[in-house]
Amino acid sequence: MLFTIPQDELSFRASSSGGPGGQHVNRTATKVTVMWDVANSTSLSHAQRRRLMNRLANRIDTTGVLRVAAAERRSQLQNREMAIRRINQIVRDALRVPKPRKKTRPPKRSIEQRLATKKRRSATKEKRKPVDADE
Repeated sequence: MLFTIPQDELSFRASSSGGPGGQHVNRTATKVTVMWDVANSTSLSHAQRRRLMNRLANRIDTTGVLRVAAAERRSQLQNREMAIRRINQIVRDALRVPKPRKKTRPPKRSIEQRLATKKRRSATKEKRKPVDADE
């Protein structure tokens, strides 16, 4: 399922970031934090909202807001685009429903091989034991 967060539901905050840039980094706000209110989003169904709240519980704060920051680039615009891509990917991954696992049995041949190996190993260990004088 391909899901993209509507732009009007995203809010942005720019702040100064560390990293390369010299004096420039101290004067410009290039770090971008994207916030999306998952709890009050109109673009989600009830089931999608519940799934996101469960799967992203460690990333969503107590008010129901998902925050993603990007500060890798020197440009605020590039960081903004990167943060939007990242938040969309996080949401897409969280909404993906995993395929149910199909139970499988080992093939008969592998079971037979395992048992034969166990018997061989047992026989080897049996032969190592000292011989009883009574027998």
